[in-house]
Amino acid sequence: MSNRVFVVGVGMTKFEKPGRREGWDYPAMAKESGTKALQDAGIAYDKVQQAYAGYCYGESTSGHRAVYELGLTGIPVFNVNSNCSTGSSALFLAAQAIRGGLADCTLAIGFEKMQPGSLGSTYEDREQPMQRHLLAMAELREISFPPAPWMFGAAGLEHNEKYGSTPEHMVQIAVKNHLHSVNNPYAQFQDSYTADEIKSAKMIYAAGQVTRPMCSPTSDGSAAAIVVSERFVEENDLAGQAIEIVGQSLVTDVPGTFDSGSLITLVGGDMSRRAALEVYEQAQIGPDDIDVIELHDCFAANELLTYEALGLAAEGEAHKLVDAGDTTYGGRWVVNPTGGLISKGHPLGATGLAQCAELNWQLRGMADKRQVSGAKIALAHNIGLGGSAVVTAYRPAAR
Repeated sequence: MSNRVFVVGVGMTKFEKPGRREGWDYPAMAKESGTKALQDAGIAYDKVQQAYAGYCYGESTSGHRAVYELGLTGIPVFNVNSNCSTGSSALFLAAQAIRGGLADCTLAIGFEKMQPGSLGSTYEDREQPMQRHLLAMAELREISFPPAPWMFGAAGLEHNEKYGSTPEHMVQIAVKNHLHSVNNPYAQFQDSYTADEIKSAKMIYAAGQVTRPMCSPTSDGSAAAIVVSERFVEENDLAGQAIEIVGQSLVTDVPGTFDSGSLITLVGGDMSRRAALEVYEQAQIGPDDIDVIELHDCFAANELLTYEALGLAAEGEAHKLVDAGDTTYGGRWVVNPTGGLISKGHPLGATGLAQCAELNWQLRGMADKRQVSGAKIALAHNIGLGGSAVVTAYRPAAR
């Protein structure tokens, strides 16, 4: 039996500011994205043999309640929670079931109904999962609140001090991604900004010169993918739209993470690097083979750091890509054609699957004004602190 894995249908909702769509609860979000994915694949829900539902903010078995909107077929439903990497973790598990011969058709779906403002904890009577990360970072850099912009902003400062990049490079990344979002109807924000507008916006982390347009917002929304075997593709005549997952890796914190003395490592740099190398080996590709990338720019600084983790630039040279315009249309790669998390929005459970949807559209030539001309190989990168990094490489089945 072939262990090849394909995505044959994707769907997502528009990402919205929390509460903007009155009465829009997570079951309705999941119904919208899941129905779109099934329609895209041209199959009925009763073809799905397992479902992996990702979310961070919700009660136990919210995943069951969400997929029940698509049908009651008695299949196994698995609830997945892995911080900001939740959507890609659900996709990883859905693909693993196919790769292992346990199913021929699975659903990966992610959703989030969030609260406005900075992320907060739910339970105060037990140790926070990221406490070890925060303590290790506090030994290296004076702590600031909210924690997330401090963590990534401080990691960006480490890059500035060690390699000569500047906060201006982070500003230019934000300019690029907001400009890309103008052509994305699914994005929470579709406004372009000048560098001066970004620099003069509300300051979120002063030491790193991180302003609001350089940060991803909280969001409501959902995304979904239908993941199938080669046999399913053949039996249902789906080769013309099937996109193969040619490499995929999920890596958690590595030996040395907590005593690395590096803020960049503590926010996932080494996890991402290892995952990318594993994917390149699986797919037999390198960074120069990739055309389009969706990566985890929860903050503009993290996009800069991820250029090096993915091997797009040598260590300490990520800012040279920004200076050369190498990560936008007309450059060596188009990175975050959707506008990335800082423009598209960041409903945690849906983010990784929204990346999957975009890259499938790109490889099928269906990305409209965002289309990367001649895109043949795509790469997704999604991290969640605490922590997991998921990297996935895609290529059309018909090539």
